[in-house]
Amino acid sequence: MTLHRFTVNDLPAMPWKNGGGVTREIVCQPPGADMDSFDWRVSIAHIASDGPFSAFSGIDRVITLLSGGGVHLLSGDAQVDHPLDTPLAPFAFAGEAAIHARLLAGDCHDFNVMTRRGVCSASLQVVRSACDGSAASQGLFMAVQGHWLLEGASSQTLAPQQGLWWSDASVAWRLRPQSPDAALLALNISL
Repeated sequence: MTLHRFTVNDLPAMPWKNGGGVTREIVCQPPGADMDSFDWRVSIAHIASDGPFSAFSGIDRVITLLSGGGVHLLSGDAQVDHPLDTPLAPFAFAGEAAIHARLLAGDCHDFNVMTRRGVCSASLQVVRSACDGSAASQGLFMAVQGHWLLEGASSQTLAPQQGLWWSDASVAWRLRPQSPDAALLALNISL
């Protein structure tokens, strides 16, 4: 199994087409896939101004506020009307929804998961205490707060804003916080 480690600040920042922020891509699978052909993709976005979200037909999305005042998400048909203002509270919606984002109190950062409907699905959990995760052949962990010990095919430690992902082997992980304020994003991708 190959583990791919990352540190958020070391990921390249790419500006959005509309100029409203930047994205730091963590992983896009399969290798070499672009925005029209990925099966699953994870990124961190910095939202700096109000504006529309890009529409992705056939894609399921999960967005999680990491820091900042958050955004109010509103679709033109009012099917989505959600204040994303609580950190570490994942919110799922259809990628084809025409979403407008309005900043609530300054800029913010969010964690984004996108999966191609009918190909795979995402299960995103916020872990705050020791637990045994279910086996997954593809997934990702990112430490948001505190330090973590991950025991699976090998032992790994994560500091805040560090993570790892894998896509080629089924692994069950034991997740162990190393500080009382620890919070970890745990993503499993099911085919």
